[in-house]
Amino acid sequence: MAKINQVNYIKKFQTLIALLLLCIVLSLLSDKFFTAENSLNILRQTAVNICVATGMTVVILTAGIDLSVGSILALCGAIAAGLLKHGIALQWLNSYIGFTVFGVVVAGIIIGYVIGLFNGFVITKFKVPPFIATLAMLTIARGLTMLYTHGQPISNLGSKFDYIGTGSFLGLPVPVWIAAVVVVFTIFLMQKTKLGRYVYAIGGNETAAKFSGINIPKVTLIVYAFAGACAGIAGLIVTARLDSAQPNAGTSYELDAIAAVVIGGTSLYGGRGTILGTVIGAVIIGVLNNGLVLLNVSPFWQQVVKGSVILLAVIIDKLGHPKD
Repeated sequence: MAKINQVNYIKKFQTLIALLLLCIVLSLLSDKFFTAENSLNILRQTAVNICVATGMTVVILTAGIDLSVGSILALCGAIAAGLLKHGIALQWLNSYIGFTVFGVVVAGIIIGYVIGLFNGFVITKFKVPPFIATLAMLTIARGLTMLYTHGQPISNLGSKFDYIGTGSFLGLPVPVWIAAVVVVFTIFLMQKTKLGRYVYAIGGNETAAKFSGINIPKVTLIVYAFAGACAGIAGLIVTARLDSAQPNAGTSYELDAIAAVVIGGTSLYGGRGTILGTVIGAVIIGVLNNGLVLLNVSPFWQQVVKGSVILLAVIIDKLGHPKD
Protein backbone atom coordinates (compact mmCIF):
# COMPACT_ATOMS: atom_id res chain seq x y z
CA MET A 1 0.00 0.00 0.00
CA ALA A 2 2.84 2.39 0.89
CA LYS A 3 4.53 1.70 -2.44
CA ILE A 4 1.29 2.46 -4.31
CA ASN A 5 0.95 5.76 -2.42
CA GLN A 6 4.53 6.67 -3.31
CA VAL A 7 3.90 5.94 -6.99
CA ASN A 8 0.71 8.03 -6.97
CA TYR A 9 2.58 10.84 -5.21
CA ILE A 10 5.32 10.81 -7.86
CA LYS A 11 2.74 10.80 -10.68
CA LYS A 12 0.95 13.74 -9.11
CA PHE A 13 4.08 15.86 -8.91
CA GLN A 14 6.03 14.43 -11.86
CA THR A 15 6.01 17.70 -13.78
CA LEU A 16 7.35 19.67 -10.82
CA ILE A 17 9.97 16.99 -10.18
CA ALA A 18 11.02 17.15 -13.83
CA LEU A 19 11.41 20.95 -13.55
CA LEU A 20 13.58 20.66 -10.43
CA LEU A 21 15.80 17.99 -12.03
CA LEU A 22 16.16 20.12 -15.19
CA CYS A 23 17.21 23.14 -13.11
CA ILE A 24 19.76 21.07 -11.18
CA VAL A 25 21.30 19.65 -14.36
CA LEU A 26 21.51 23.05 -16.06
CA SER A 27 23.00 24.68 -12.96
CA LEU A 28 25.75 22.04 -13.01
CA LEU A 29 26.42 22.57 -16.72
CA SER A 30 26.40 26.38 -16.66
CA ASP A 31 27.41 28.76 -13.86
CA LYS A 32 25.29 31.49 -15.49
CA PHE A 33 22.02 29.61 -15.09
CA PHE A 34 21.22 30.45 -11.47
CA THR A 35 22.11 34.14 -11.65
CA ALA A 36 19.45 36.70 -10.74
CA GLU A 37 19.66 38.30 -14.18
CA ASN A 38 19.13 35.00 -15.97
CA SER A 39 16.26 34.01 -13.67
CA LEU A 40 14.43 37.27 -14.41
CA ASN A 41 15.09 36.77 -18.11
CA ILE A 42 13.51 33.31 -17.98
CA LEU A 43 10.47 34.68 -16.15
CA ARG A 44 10.05 37.51 -18.66
CA GLN A 45 10.29 35.16 -21.64
CA THR A 46 8.06 32.52 -20.08
CA ALA A 47 5.30 35.02 -19.26
CA VAL A 48 4.27 35.25 -22.93
CA ASN A 49 3.98 31.48 -23.29
CA ILE A 50 2.05 31.25 -20.03
CA CYS A 51 -0.59 33.67 -21.36
CA VAL A 52 -0.95 31.80 -24.65
CA ALA A 53 -0.80 28.36 -23.04
CA THR A 54 -3.42 29.25 -20.42
CA GLY A 55 -5.96 29.92 -23.16
CA MET A 56 -4.78 26.84 -25.02
CA THR A 57 -5.35 24.71 -21.91
CA VAL A 58 -9.02 25.67 -21.73
CA VAL A 59 -9.41 24.77 -25.42
CA ILE A 60 -7.63 21.42 -25.09
CA LEU A 61 -9.69 20.55 -22.00
CA THR A 62 -12.70 20.47 -24.36
CA ALA A 63 -10.73 18.08 -26.61
CA GLY A 64 -10.14 20.93 -29.06
CA ILE A 65 -7.02 22.63 -30.41
CA ASP A 66 -6.13 26.16 -31.54
CA LEU A 67 -3.29 26.48 -34.05
CA SER A 68 -4.00 30.14 -34.79
CA VAL A 69 -2.82 31.71 -31.51
CA GLY A 70 0.63 32.66 -32.84
CA SER A 71 -0.87 34.53 -35.79
CA ILE A 72 -3.54 36.12 -33.57
CA LEU A 73 -0.73 37.31 -31.31
CA ALA A 74 1.00 38.99 -34.25
CA LEU A 75 -2.17 40.61 -35.61
CA CYS A 76 -3.27 41.98 -32.24
CA GLY A 77 0.19 43.38 -31.56
CA ALA A 78 0.39 44.96 -35.02
CA ILE A 79 -3.04 46.60 -34.83
CA ALA A 80 -2.36 47.88 -31.30
CA ALA A 81 0.96 49.37 -32.46
CA GLY A 82 -0.66 50.90 -35.53
CA LEU A 83 -3.48 52.49 -33.53
CA LEU A 84 -1.02 53.87 -30.99
CA LYS A 85 1.33 55.25 -33.64
CA HIS A 86 -1.08 56.44 -36.30
CA GLY A 87 -4.60 56.28 -34.85
CA ILE A 88 -7.53 56.12 -37.25
CA ALA A 89 -8.05 58.75 -39.94
CA LEU A 90 -11.72 59.27 -40.85
CA GLN A 91 -11.25 60.92 -44.24
CA TRP A 92 -14.96 61.27 -45.03
CA LEU A 93 -15.41 63.20 -41.79
CA ASN A 94 -12.08 64.99 -42.10
CA SER A 95 -11.22 63.94 -38.56
CA TYR A 96 -8.78 61.78 -36.66
CA ILE A 97 -9.13 59.40 -33.73
CA GLY A 98 -6.08 59.02 -31.51
CA PHE A 99 -5.54 56.17 -29.02
CA THR A 100 -4.06 56.12 -25.54
CA VAL A 101 -2.02 53.19 -24.23
CA PHE A 102 -5.06 51.96 -22.33
CA GLY A 103 -7.14 52.24 -25.49
CA VAL A 104 -4.79 50.12 -27.59
CA VAL A 105 -4.50 47.52 -24.82
CA VAL A 106 -8.29 47.15 -24.76
CA ALA A 107 -8.38 47.11 -28.56
CA GLY A 108 -5.72 44.39 -28.77
CA ILE A 109 -7.56 42.13 -26.34
CA ILE A 110 -10.92 42.70 -28.04
CA ILE A 111 -9.47 41.90 -31.47
CA GLY A 112 -8.05 38.62 -30.13
CA TYR A 113 -11.40 37.83 -28.51
CA VAL A 114 -13.31 38.48 -31.74
CA ILE A 115 -10.96 36.34 -33.86
CA GLY A 116 -11.24 33.52 -31.32
CA LEU A 117 -15.01 33.93 -31.35
CA PHE A 118 -14.95 33.55 -35.13
CA ASN A 119 -12.93 30.33 -34.74
CA GLY A 120 -15.57 29.01 -32.37
CA PHE A 121 -18.36 30.07 -34.74
CA VAL A 122 -16.81 28.17 -37.68
CA ILE A 123 -16.30 25.09 -35.51
CA THR A 124 -19.81 25.05 -34.05
CA LYS A 125 -21.88 26.39 -36.95
CA PHE A 126 -20.26 24.50 -39.83
CA LYS A 127 -18.93 21.51 -37.86
CA VAL A 128 -15.40 22.13 -39.10
CA PRO A 129 -12.81 20.19 -37.06
CA PRO A 130 -10.89 22.57 -34.73
CA PHE A 131 -7.59 21.54 -36.29
CA ILE A 132 -8.71 22.64 -39.78
CA ALA A 133 -10.60 25.76 -38.68
CA THR A 134 -7.73 27.16 -36.63
CA LEU A 135 -5.13 26.09 -39.20
CA ALA A 136 -7.01 28.22 -41.73
CA MET A 137 -7.14 31.13 -39.28
CA LEU A 138 -3.39 30.77 -38.73
CA THR A 139 -2.89 31.63 -42.40
CA ILE A 140 -5.65 34.26 -42.56
CA ALA A 141 -4.46 36.17 -39.49
CA ARG A 142 -0.84 36.05 -40.65
CA GLY A 143 -1.88 37.39 -44.05
CA LEU A 144 -3.91 40.18 -42.44
CA THR A 145 -0.89 41.10 -40.33
CA MET A 146 1.27 41.38 -43.44
CA LEU A 147 -1.39 43.48 -45.17
CA TYR A 148 -1.82 45.79 -42.19
CA THR A 149 1.92 46.34 -41.68
CA HIS A 150 2.84 46.15 -45.39
CA GLY A 151 5.43 43.61 -44.28
CA GLN A 152 7.29 46.27 -42.26
CA PRO A 153 7.66 46.62 -38.48
CA ILE A 154 5.82 49.39 -36.63
CA SER A 155 8.34 50.77 -34.15
CA ASN A 156 9.03 53.56 -31.61
CA LEU A 157 5.84 53.12 -29.63
CA GLY A 158 6.80 55.17 -26.59
CA SER A 159 8.00 54.45 -23.06
CA LYS A 160 4.50 54.17 -21.56
CA PHE A 161 3.56 51.31 -23.87
CA ASP A 162 7.03 49.72 -23.64
CA TYR A 163 6.58 49.49 -19.86
CA ILE A 164 4.12 46.63 -20.45
CA GLY A 165 6.94 44.48 -21.82
CA THR A 166 10.11 45.87 -20.24
CA GLY A 167 9.05 47.43 -16.95
CA SER A 168 9.30 46.02 -13.44
CA PHE A 169 7.00 46.20 -10.43
CA LEU A 170 8.05 45.16 -6.91
CA GLY A 171 11.17 43.54 -8.32
CA LEU A 172 9.40 41.38 -10.90
CA PRO A 173 8.94 42.05 -14.63
CA VAL A 174 5.54 43.49 -15.55
CA PRO A 175 4.87 40.60 -18.00
CA VAL A 176 5.10 38.19 -15.05
CA TRP A 177 2.41 40.14 -13.19
CA ILE A 178 0.22 40.17 -16.28
CA ALA A 179 0.66 36.41 -16.71
CA ALA A 180 -0.14 35.91 -13.02
CA VAL A 181 -3.43 37.83 -13.40
CA VAL A 182 -4.36 35.72 -16.44
CA VAL A 183 -3.56 32.50 -14.56
CA VAL A 184 -5.43 33.44 -11.36
CA PHE A 185 -8.48 34.58 -13.35
CA THR A 186 -8.50 31.35 -15.37
CA ILE A 187 -8.12 29.16 -12.29
CA PHE A 188 -11.11 30.95 -10.74
CA LEU A 189 -13.03 30.50 -13.99
CA MET A 190 -12.28 26.78 -14.16
CA GLN A 191 -12.75 25.92 -10.49
CA LYS A 192 -15.45 28.27 -9.24
CA THR A 193 -17.86 28.75 -12.14
CA LYS A 194 -20.30 26.62 -14.11
CA LEU A 195 -18.32 27.32 -17.26
CA GLY A 196 -15.30 25.52 -15.83
CA ARG A 197 -17.37 22.47 -14.93
CA TYR A 198 -18.93 22.48 -18.38
CA VAL A 199 -15.49 22.61 -20.03
CA TYR A 200 -14.32 19.51 -18.14
CA ALA A 201 -17.62 17.76 -18.80
CA ILE A 202 -17.44 18.37 -22.57
CA GLY A 203 -13.85 17.17 -22.74
CA GLY A 204 -14.59 14.13 -20.60
CA ASN A 205 -17.63 12.95 -22.56
CA GLU A 206 -19.28 15.29 -25.06
CA THR A 207 -22.28 13.01 -25.58
CA ALA A 208 -22.99 12.79 -21.86
CA ALA A 209 -22.52 16.57 -21.55
CA LYS A 210 -25.05 17.14 -24.31
CA PHE A 211 -27.63 14.90 -22.64
CA SER A 212 -26.98 16.72 -19.37
CA GLY A 213 -28.29 19.89 -20.95
CA ILE A 214 -24.98 21.68 -21.46
CA ASN A 215 -25.05 24.14 -24.34
CA ILE A 216 -21.96 22.81 -26.11
CA PRO A 217 -21.87 25.38 -28.97
CA LYS A 218 -22.09 28.28 -26.49
CA VAL A 219 -19.29 26.89 -24.32
CA THR A 220 -17.17 26.24 -27.40
CA LEU A 221 -17.61 29.85 -28.56
CA ILE A 222 -16.56 31.17 -25.15
CA VAL A 223 -13.55 28.85 -24.95
CA TYR A 224 -12.09 29.82 -28.32
CA ALA A 225 -12.84 33.50 -27.72
CA PHE A 226 -11.00 33.27 -24.42
CA ALA A 227 -7.99 31.64 -26.10
CA GLY A 228 -7.98 34.46 -28.66
CA ALA A 229 -8.07 37.09 -25.91
CA CYS A 230 -5.14 35.41 -24.14
CA ALA A 231 -3.20 35.46 -27.41
CA GLY A 232 -4.05 39.15 -27.76
CA ILE A 233 -2.62 39.85 -24.30
CA ALA A 234 0.54 37.97 -25.24
CA GLY A 235 0.75 40.00 -28.46
CA LEU A 236 0.71 43.25 -26.48
CA ILE A 237 3.53 41.99 -24.24
CA VAL A 238 5.70 40.90 -27.17
CA THR A 239 5.14 44.16 -29.06
CA ALA A 240 5.87 46.27 -25.98
CA ARG A 241 8.99 44.29 -25.15
CA LEU A 242 10.42 44.75 -28.64
CA ASP A 243 9.11 48.35 -28.94
CA SER A 244 8.03 47.12 -32.33
CA ALA A 245 5.24 45.14 -33.97
CA GLN A 246 6.98 42.58 -36.16
CA PRO A 247 4.90 41.03 -38.99
CA ASN A 248 6.41 37.59 -38.27
CA ALA A 249 5.94 37.78 -34.49
CA GLY A 250 4.47 34.72 -32.81
CA THR A 251 5.68 32.24 -35.42
CA SER A 252 5.47 28.70 -33.94
CA TYR A 253 4.24 30.07 -30.59
CA GLU A 254 1.27 27.72 -30.88
CA LEU A 255 3.72 24.81 -30.69
CA ASP A 256 5.33 26.14 -27.50
CA ALA A 257 1.87 26.63 -26.01
CA ILE A 258 0.75 23.10 -26.87
CA ALA A 259 4.05 21.78 -25.50
CA ALA A 260 3.48 23.59 -22.20
CA VAL A 261 -0.06 22.22 -21.95
CA VAL A 262 0.98 18.61 -22.70
CA ILE A 263 4.08 18.67 -20.49
CA GLY A 264 1.92 20.18 -17.75
CA GLY A 265 -0.22 17.06 -17.71
CA THR A 266 -3.31 18.12 -19.65
CA SER A 267 -4.62 15.33 -21.84
CA LEU A 268 -4.89 16.05 -25.56
CA TYR A 269 -8.07 13.97 -25.45
CA GLY A 270 -9.73 16.50 -23.13
CA GLY A 271 -11.36 16.40 -19.72
CA ARG A 272 -8.22 16.20 -17.61
CA GLY A 273 -5.63 18.81 -16.69
CA THR A 274 -4.94 21.93 -14.63
CA ILE A 275 -3.87 25.51 -15.26
CA LEU A 276 -1.08 25.27 -12.68
CA GLY A 277 0.25 22.21 -14.48
CA THR A 278 0.39 24.26 -17.67
CA VAL A 279 2.28 27.03 -15.85
CA ILE A 280 4.90 24.51 -14.74
CA GLY A 281 5.01 23.12 -18.28
CA ALA A 282 5.60 26.62 -19.67
CA VAL A 283 8.40 27.18 -17.16
CA ILE A 284 9.98 23.88 -18.22
CA ILE A 285 9.90 25.00 -21.87
CA GLY A 286 11.37 28.38 -20.88
CA VAL A 287 14.11 26.85 -18.76
CA LEU A 288 14.92 24.32 -21.48
CA ASN A 289 15.16 27.03 -24.15
CA ASN A 290 17.31 29.21 -21.90
CA GLY A 291 19.59 26.33 -20.91
CA LEU A 292 20.18 25.27 -24.50
CA VAL A 293 21.14 28.84 -25.40
CA LEU A 294 23.52 29.09 -22.43
CA LEU A 295 25.14 25.82 -23.51
CA ASN A 296 25.55 27.15 -27.08
CA VAL A 297 23.49 24.34 -28.55
CA SER A 298 22.70 24.80 -32.24
CA PRO A 299 19.22 26.26 -32.89
CA PHE A 300 18.55 23.26 -35.12
CA TRP A 301 19.31 20.83 -32.31
CA GLN A 302 17.18 22.95 -29.98
CA GLN A 303 14.16 22.17 -32.17
CA VAL A 304 15.03 18.46 -32.09
CA VAL A 305 15.31 18.48 -28.29
CA LYS A 306 12.07 20.41 -27.81
CA GLY A 307 10.16 18.11 -30.17
CA SER A 308 11.55 15.05 -28.39
CA VAL A 309 10.45 16.39 -25.01
CA ILE A 310 6.91 16.98 -26.33
CA LEU A 311 6.76 13.48 -27.82
CA LEU A 312 8.01 11.95 -24.58
CA ALA A 313 5.37 13.85 -22.58
CA VAL A 314 2.58 12.62 -24.85
CA ILE A 315 3.84 9.02 -24.66
CA ILE A 316 4.01 9.18 -20.85
CA ASP A 317 0.48 10.59 -20.72
CA LYS A 318 -0.80 7.87 -23.02
CA LEU A 319 0.89 5.07 -21.09
CA GLY A 320 -0.48 6.45 -17.84
CA HIS A 321 -4.05 6.61 -19.22
CA PRO A 322 -4.39 3.81 -21.78
CA LYS A 323 -8.19 4.19 -21.97
CA ASP A 324 -7.93 7.64 -23.60
